[in-house]
Amino acid sequence: MLGLPMILCALSLTSGVAPRLPELASKPKNGNELIAQMRDRYSGKWYRTVTFTQKTTLPDGKVETWYEALELPGKLRIDVAPLDSMKAILFRNDSVYRFEGGRLKDSAAFVHPLMVLGFDVYEAPVSETVTKLQNLKFDLSKLYQTKWKGRLTYVVGATQGDTTSPQFWIDAERLYFVRSFEPSKKDPAAINETRFERYIPLAGGWLEMEVLFLTNGEQRVKEEYSNPKANVKLDPAIFDPRAWKAPGWVK
Repeated sequence: MLGLPMILCALSLTSGVAPRLPELASKPKNGNELIAQMRDRYSGKWYRTVTFTQKTTLPDGKVETWYEALELPGKLRIDVAPLDSMKAILFRNDSVYRFEGGRLKDSAAFVHPLMVLGFDVYEAPVSETVTKLQNLKFDLSKLYQTKWKGRLTYVVGATQGDTTSPQFWIDAERLYFVRSFEPSKKDPAAINETRFERYIPLAGGWLEMEVLFLTNGEQRVKEEYSNPKANVKLDPAIFDPRAWKAPGWVK
């Protein structure tokens, strides 16, 4: 989940019933208002934890199995099969930590934009989310409406026709993240695109079941989820970067 390309750069179902949606909220004037609408819509309703298994297809065609556990806000644990390799990636404290063989190999400061926009936005204070997005170079003063896959969508961070400025796309009815563009940090001439697709309703919120990462329109990485479970009780120790601990939730 949430992107091998971002990780490498930084280091360099409990319910099948769709959430009841109110009528479409009034159009927000800017990104700040949209973030507030997203937070308000699902306040106290969105799941707090989620686990799933992920099939990850890498640019060279290699396929890996990842086991992922997320706790809102701000905590994500990825264990790469086989589990006895003790290979894991941990996101918390606006940082990323990488373990190999059960030992911490490296770490770096990193605010994960897909965690912020796909999950934390529903739990974190609006002011905190806004600050993080501004620091990620999204211009929240810019917002317009368009259609994406037949659905009304808000685009924040760019004007219509601009697909090179950092921007994120939000479904206008369901208020979840669907797409983003940003220049590559390694090569600003290259434009990275992320898509969250195949959403399902889950425990008062939503979960994308497929994530696509593209560069200049060419698919690079594909992530496919299975066996999602919401509001799972997770051992706090699996999110502690001071020591590796086996992911007890994986059976």
